[in-house]
Amino acid sequence: MTDTEDQVAGLLLAAGGGRRLGGRPKALLEHRGHLLVEHAIAVLRAAGCARVHVVLGARAEDVRARAALDGCVVVDNPGWEQGMGSSLRAGLASLATTGAKAALVSLVDQPGIGAEAMARVRAGYRDETSLVSAAYAGVRGHPVLLGAAHWAGVSATATGDRGARAYLREHEAEITLVECGDVGRAYDIDTEADLRHLE
Repeated sequence: MTDTEDQVAGLLLAAGGGRRLGGRPKALLEHRGHLLVEHAIAVLRAAGCARVHVVLGARAEDVRARAALDGCVVVDNPGWEQGMGSSLRAGLASLATTGAKAALVSLVDQPGIGAEAMARVRAGYRDETSLVSAAYAGVRGHPVLLGAAHWAGVSATATGDRGARAYLREHEAEITLVECGDVGRAYDIDTEADLRHLE
């Protein structure tokens, strides 16, 4: 494992209960013959993240039983119903003692963002003060890379479904935007209509 591989950890937020999908957890949806959580892990690994932490919440036991999570650190978020912010806090806390210098944060319900986009954002890492975000036609989106120097600040402001949004807004001038619109599609799987994106 090279230094950079060890320094940038993948952090996959996969705890959502799929409230607008009739209560079907997004991690257990299928895409290209795999569960969405497995697909997202594979994308992070293909982008160069040797270490991947996966935050589970809704039906976590089912996800553990059905998904191939080998080699991942699985983080349980008992407060997952409070929203994505709680999962981000749990994930960053799990990385705090690992020696990782940055987290490449990915969402389980965005299968249109593949390894090339992830790798571009990961390549923006310089040190633990790095803040890097994908952009689609100039509009900030996912994934985001959060240097460890920002984790405490992100955790302090990550509430409800906003995740790192408030923190990133406050630190907009420090963010390196990496255009990914040519290689990724930044849709979410939120509603029944969105299921058409799954293959």
